[in-house]
Amino acid sequence: MLKTDVVVIGAGAVGCAIARELSKYMIDVIVVEKNEDIGGDASKSNSAIIHTGYDATPGTLESQLVVAANPMYFELTKDLDVPFKQVGAILPAINDEQYESLPSIKEKAFKNRVYDVEYLTKEQLLEMEPNLNPEVKGGLYIPRESIIDPFIFVQALAENAHENGVRFLLNTKVTEISTEYNKIKSVETTSGIIDTKYVINAAALYSDEIAAMVGKADYKMVARRGQFYILDKNTSCKVNRIVLPIPTKITKGKLICPTIHGNMLVGPTAEDLDNKFDKSTTTEGLQSILNDVKRLVPNINIRDSITQYSGLRPNRNPEGLHINMYDDLEGYVNLSGIRSTGLTLSLAAGKYVAELMKEHGLSLELKKNFIKTRKGIVKFNELSLEEQERIISENNLYGNIICRCETITEGEIVDAVRRPLGAKSIDGVKRRVRAGMGRCQGGFCGPKVIEILARELNIPIEAVKKNNEGTYMVTGKTR
Repeated sequence: MLKTDVVVIGAGAVGCAIARELSKYMIDVIVVEKNEDIGGDASKSNSAIIHTGYDATPGTLESQLVVAANPMYFELTKDLDVPFKQVGAILPAINDEQYESLPSIKEKAFKNRVYDVEYLTKEQLLEMEPNLNPEVKGGLYIPRESIIDPFIFVQALAENAHENGVRFLLNTKVTEISTEYNKIKSVETTSGIIDTKYVINAAALYSDEIAAMVGKADYKMVARRGQFYILDKNTSCKVNRIVLPIPTKITKGKLICPTIHGNMLVGPTAEDLDNKFDKSTTTEGLQSILNDVKRLVPNINIRDSITQYSGLRPNRNPEGLHINMYDDLEGYVNLSGIRSTGLTLSLAAGKYVAELMKEHGLSLELKKNFIKTRKGIVKFNELSLEEQERIISENNLYGNIICRCETITEGEIVDAVRRPLGAKSIDGVKRRVRAGMGRCQGGFCGPKVIEILARELNIPIEAVKKNNEGTYMVTGKTR
């Protein structure tokens, strides 16, 4: 039996941010994740935007957390070596009805204490984004909306938490939570029993199933599917900022924006499902994206799509973001209803949960030796010629280009596998160094990545997986 002070269920952005925050204190923490890698589900299939909270419902916990979290990213992304860029966002009004709604959107932003939202004229918008619909009547500018690499962000939180003593149990599913005298006693998992005083339910889409184990499931989680296009870096029609539609009650709408690595991201849809696993893309969904985004950017060239994907957002019924502790169940923290702003608010949620647990009796004594920084994987294609020559002279694996589309070297892939909480699968490598994320989508580098994984993990090639159990890349030899 393992023993710890706190068990965090879920290694997505919120779970890892909570773990990192708790790693600042003299307590033991274990993170349990059902998937083979850190990153959760929703945290690795989103729009990669760090929001300001301008459009949150004023007075809600979501508004409080998002608005508080946004300025945290400037320092944290430097400390943890995470790609991040403040590009700003615009909301163009294409028709009279949308134009008339701009004052209410700005008023909501001010109620959320996002005071730097400004009106822009048609001429200003077209000067900023020449590819916008020329029929635009005016719009709003939100300068602090930003973009990030969500994969590296979650990895950085987890790696830094791990370096500060947090243990991670991957490929581990929670099967039961035991209580005694109205207190948390232990967590039963597929990797064994963990004796603990506190459980933090950060299981997102599956949080209702975890909550049911302790009788606190007074809500249901519904999967809301969002489909996306990724366009090639050399697409003929680009934008420099996040271009957002006027939001509705159901969704923020279908956007187009640059990614941190130079592609164009287009989407998503918002489709409520009757299951929690359907991540397929559909002809109807993708066509709806094209129809809607063309109203914003008419010349978008969807033929430059290099891939399409979908993710499942955890939609709560009844709605609302909740972070709760209970008088009749000591040691249990339940998080639910964290949706599209979850990536952004994760940093503030970490601090909020730590303070909430402190108020409920958890002793939090700061460590004197907390390590606040983390060094990421070298990005060979961003180095100067002199730096490239130097690193190759120190390690010749950096002289072997594996992924030609993204200029990713063998040295980077080996680092991705060998570092703490390193990659154990094709997708794990892809999320850490982008091998396979270029125009050919792994058509050329895929076999080489399989060979490197087999060598570094000391496993047969047939045992290399795309991601979770059963997703083997090779089934046997043909000769």
